[in-house]
Amino acid sequence: MRTLVTGAAGFIGSTLVDRLLAEGHHVVGIDNLSSGDATNLDRALRGEDASAGRFTLVKLDIQNPELVDVVSGINPDVIFHLAAQVDLRASVTDPQFDARSNVLGTINLCEASRRAGVRRVVYAASGGSRYGTPARLPVEEGSPLAPLSPYAVAKLAGELYLGAYAGMYGLEPICLALANVYGPRQNPHGEAGVIAVFGSALISGRPVTVYGDGTAARDYVYVDDVVEAFVQAAHAPASVTGTYNIGTGRQTTVAEVHRLIASLQPESAPPLYADARTGELQAIALDTRRAKQDLGWSPAVDVAEGIQRTVQWLRTVPGLAPISSAGRPIGARSAGEEVRSAS
Repeated sequence: MRTLVTGAAGFIGSTLVDRLLAEGHHVVGIDNLSSGDATNLDRALRGEDASAGRFTLVKLDIQNPELVDVVSGINPDVIFHLAAQVDLRASVTDPQFDARSNVLGTINLCEASRRAGVRRVVYAASGGSRYGTPARLPVEEGSPLAPLSPYAVAKLAGELYLGAYAGMYGLEPICLALANVYGPRQNPHGEAGVIAVFGSALISGRPVTVYGDGTAARDYVYVDDVVEAFVQAAHAPASVTGTYNIGTGRQTTVAEVHRLIASLQPESAPPLYADARTGELQAIALDTRRAKQDLGWSPAVDVAEGIQRTVQWLRTVPGLAPISSAGRPIGARSAGEEVRSAS
């Protein structure tokens, strides 16, 4: 199967690339590397696991008109569209920038798909923001839509454009409304991704800031489960289209996330607290029964196990050395200690 992955250098995109290559598919990744990390694709670019010659990375912004020619040249069987501006606070500060990436970029991809004759597009929609503050949880796909931020509006617009192209040109889009995705390769230095941010801070001995009182709850879904949903969507019958919630159906509070991560550390300080931030929801959890019925998908990794895996990965990230009770990284030498050559 020939596949194209936009946002291929992101933590979800690169994990998907590795999965597709492991299954023997040919993959072209597109990323402008503005937020994605090319090192996430080291394994794919080295051609490990007998994938030599089956992966190509194209440095390109999805807003670029050249995208049409790239897609036509590849003629993929399926496009996985993950490229996006994902920072909610950045969308509030600069909604036009957010719209250029998440709306105009998606329209450009729709046009490229139409011209190349690609029918199946699997889109990374936002399940954590499309419903606003639903009356009941977990929330179903048919619940009223009430996006409360520029980011949420733009991601929902991507779904609507894909639906319009389905009606006009026969596209067969599947929109995966993702809950809060976490796991290895998520940027531990960014603003988004509370598990990666908290984990990196606690490992390195930095203070953790909780915005609000710690009772805000999210549906945290592990990256490998999300990648499985993308793969299942790619193989779904042509008659299967529309939006599917991808989450766990369970709420986990920010305070509980902090507790779970702190329990894996030898030492950890209590969190600091600050005012809740504009545009953020108090609680969300997604009903995923439709994804199980139509896609054969359900989550396999619970949040405690997923956090443990993520923390194990964070401990391998350069610059996040654990801090000892003496206030220095574990394994670091104090002044005057002998430094021996490793040769």
